Formats: sequence, structure tokens, C-alpha cells
Amino acid sequence: YGVVPCTLMSMMSDGLLPSACETDIAGTVAMMALANASGKPSAIVDWNNNYGDDPDKAIIFHCSNLPKSIFVEESDVKAAGGLIRADDIAVMDFQEIIAGTVGKDNTFGTVVGRVKADPFTYLRVSTDDLNGRIVAYVGEGTLTNDPIKTFGGYGVVHVPKLQKLLNYICENGFEHHVAMNLSQVAPAVHEALNKYMGWSTYWHEA
Repeated sequence: YGVVPCTLMSMMSDGLLPSACETDIAGTVAMMALANASGKPSAIVDWNNNYGDDPDKAIIFHCSNLPKSIFVEESDVKAAGGLIRADDIAVMDFQEIIAGTVGKDNTFGTVVGRVKADPFTYLRVSTDDLNGRIVAYVGEGTLTNDPIKTFGGYGVVHVPKLQKLLNYICENGFEHHVAMNLSQVAPAVHEALNKYMGWSTYWHEA
């Protein structure tokens, strides 16, 4: 039909009905867990790139279907004192990655912009297929107003001891996707998944 479903997914996530890209069912479970714990919408993003030389900062990104409510607004731009720009405010646009294959006119419907600077909780749920169990990791960080220019839905995050977390992610075979929520609910999520669901969950504490 010449569109991508990202905007509809964004609207659903804002209504606390999350869905994740790339058939990431476990990612959707993580989004729902965070939404249930906080009462706020969740997003699915990629751990994408380092940010400069700071070992505790990284860039998060997706194409994107992030809920509109987590993006910066005009008031955030004014309050940031020039650190973020007017074109960081969310708009509907086209999906730049697949447009190179099927054409720009066939990829309209992404929601692009910068995620607002707030504390957040991240969570990844995954399946350990060799051992027949569900595993996860959870922790908290802060989105910043550090300068960045890219496309899609994006932000800069500060996570204490980030390199330790990234080592854990890689050594244990977790995917590049991670669910995030503009809230601080890691203790509650960790208790719920470990104690009540019986899922082996690593809590990345600062």
C-alpha cells in the first residue's frame, strides 16, 4: 500500500498496546512488562553506537515506531538552551533504510525525532533455547541532551558501567533490541520477573 506500519505502532504503544519490529515477540513482552510497571508507554530501540569517548554513553536508535509521547516537544527545545534543535521534534516521515530498495514513495509512515531527556528503565527479555528457559536483563539510565544528528527515532543515553552491561549482553547472546520506558521501575521489574515469573534476570545496578 506504499506505507510502513510504524505510525500505527507508535499510536498503539501510546495506548499501552506495544508492538515491536522484526517479529521481536520477546521484545514486545519486555515493552509490556515496563508499561505495566510504570503505566507509561514503552519503546523498542537498538543499542546502536558509542557516543564520543565517554564509556558510559551510547546512541539509541530505531527507524522508528517509537510512541510520540516520548519525543521532545517545543518546550523541551526552548529549555535545552540550544543543545537540541527544532528539527528534533517528532514528525511523520519515510523509512530511510528500506527506501533505498523500494523507493521513498513506498515507505511513508515512520515517526522520527529525538527522545526527550529523562530517566529511563531498559529491559530485554529473551529465550535461552538450548536450556529451555527465559532470561532477561534490566537496569536504569538517563537520556541526555548531548548533541546528535541522525535519522529515525534517536537519543543519547548515559548508563553507569555501560561497558560492563555491553559485555554481559554480548557474552550471553542477547539481541541488539532493548525495550525502554521513561520511568524508574527496574527494582519492581526485577522482582516480578525473578520472583514471580521465575525468569533468570540480571539487574545491572550502578
